[in-house]
Amino acid sequence: MNTRNIFKSAKAYVAIFAGLAFCMTFSACDSAFDLDEDPGRSQLAVLPYESQAELELAVTGAYNRMWAALRMTTAWVSAWGGDDLTTHRASNKADFREYDQRSVSLGNARTRNTWSGVYRAIRAANTVLVNAAETDLPDRTAQDQLVGEAYFIRGYLFFHMTRIHGSIPLVLGIVPDLEIGCATQVEVYQQIESDLMKAESMLPVISTLGGTRPNAGSARAMLARLYMHWAGYPVKDNGKYADAASSAKQVIDNAGSHGFALVPDMATLYTLAGSQNTEGVFTLAHCQPCGLGNRKTGKLGLPGDFGGWQESFAEIRFFEDFPEGYRKEVTYHTEIPLDDAGRVTPNVAGAASFIPWTEFKDQQNPVFQKITGPFEDNIFNGFQNSRSDYIMRYAEVLLTYAEASGRAGNATADAWEALNMVRRRSEGLPVDTPDPDVDLTSGDLAELAYTERKWEFAGEYMRWYDLVRMERVEEALGNRNPQKSIGTAFDAAGNATPVPLTEASNPILGSLGTDNYFHPFPPDEVTQLPNLDGCN
Repeated sequence: MNTRNIFKSAKAYVAIFAGLAFCMTFSACDSAFDLDEDPGRSQLAVLPYESQAELELAVTGAYNRMWAALRMTTAWVSAWGGDDLTTHRASNKADFREYDQRSVSLGNARTRNTWSGVYRAIRAANTVLVNAAETDLPDRTAQDQLVGEAYFIRGYLFFHMTRIHGSIPLVLGIVPDLEIGCATQVEVYQQIESDLMKAESMLPVISTLGGTRPNAGSARAMLARLYMHWAGYPVKDNGKYADAASSAKQVIDNAGSHGFALVPDMATLYTLAGSQNTEGVFTLAHCQPCGLGNRKTGKLGLPGDFGGWQESFAEIRFFEDFPEGYRKEVTYHTEIPLDDAGRVTPNVAGAASFIPWTEFKDQQNPVFQKITGPFEDNIFNGFQNSRSDYIMRYAEVLLTYAEASGRAGNATADAWEALNMVRRRSEGLPVDTPDPDVDLTSGDLAELAYTERKWEFAGEYMRWYDLVRMERVEEALGNRNPQKSIGTAFDAAGNATPVPLTEASNPILGSLGTDNYFHPFPPDEVTQLPNLDGCN
């Protein structure tokens, strides 16, 4: 699908980026709630849309705000708390190291920028929802779809924020509220549930290939993810496991109608050509030539030895525990292909040499192929690229169904089959063909599916959230050292000496307990909104 289907017209494109330029120029947009705006300005009034084009432009603006908030690793910095990801031991990666080491400062700029960007996008969705409530256009179906997309955007973004901060303020209007405080965790979940249910009722059964615009199945799948977290920490309402299983099963039963399916070859998921596909339940589209590039993948996954941005590396213990097989092969690069001049080359077949990760000179960690892409795609040479970014894959729906069914005490044959479809593909086998050497039919289905998620989504900025909902952070991070691998150290003359690899460069500094699962709000927001003080 062409990215232009989202950015629908030149007029919309210019208007949106004019707005972004305004926010980058004036400090009034620095606050998540735009508190310095003049309440008398027209955009704070309820103005019904007079045409479908106006409504489309407003929804396009909300998409663009969401894209701007989520396009960089900044929005996913909390994922460095997981046991699959680590970052550079020095360089300019302090914000990522704080999460990696579980010692996040109040001044963490990535936390601040995520808050600001996400709440701008929420406000853009609110503008659509408030104005559309007074709108009655001739094509009601088209109007409902656009409004449903705004509900989906808001619900998803509230979910993103609550997974970082826990209890959060629920900003539902367009007029800044100086007295706003935090909703309880249950109230936050209830609001997300309401938004996603409204989205499901308004969105079409099928929309765009790869989920670059959500359909009804996308909303129901996101509900399944919500219920999994609702059932886990901190609310621990175990009854929500049944709701998660039911929601995931609805998506599975209607997968053909929604256009969802596992892609046959997992390797194609992380290529430029294959990143918009049937597995994308909801996907963030990017277009580097349009100035709308992805800054969450590519160069940032390579070490500095090879011109990389050295931001997102693989944890060694996790890598070594990862089951051998096809999935591991397409998840990681264990060596870097170089040309005759010693540069990383996309011509892998004709490479002059290959450097294994244990011989990297700066920092020795395996490289996520999921992040750098296959070398043949050559996205490792730039800071931006056009590869789409999965917010949710269909594999997650299958594993949610399996895990939730097990935790709800309802390990059906269909739930086992959902798990086994993912397992078969991990071995490079046809997903719909039973294989007694791979398939599981007994044991603890919930734990087997939870572990399958660990390997399936490694390096996709998801693992931390699974550790939190199951209260397993200490279990996962409490034994980082020593490592089994042997690396290579280099002296001033360039002589190599084998040495044990450790991750002491990024040691755990903060608490691994539940007191450190969620992160404080940016201090400047609390200064402007004093009722937020102490509520998370």
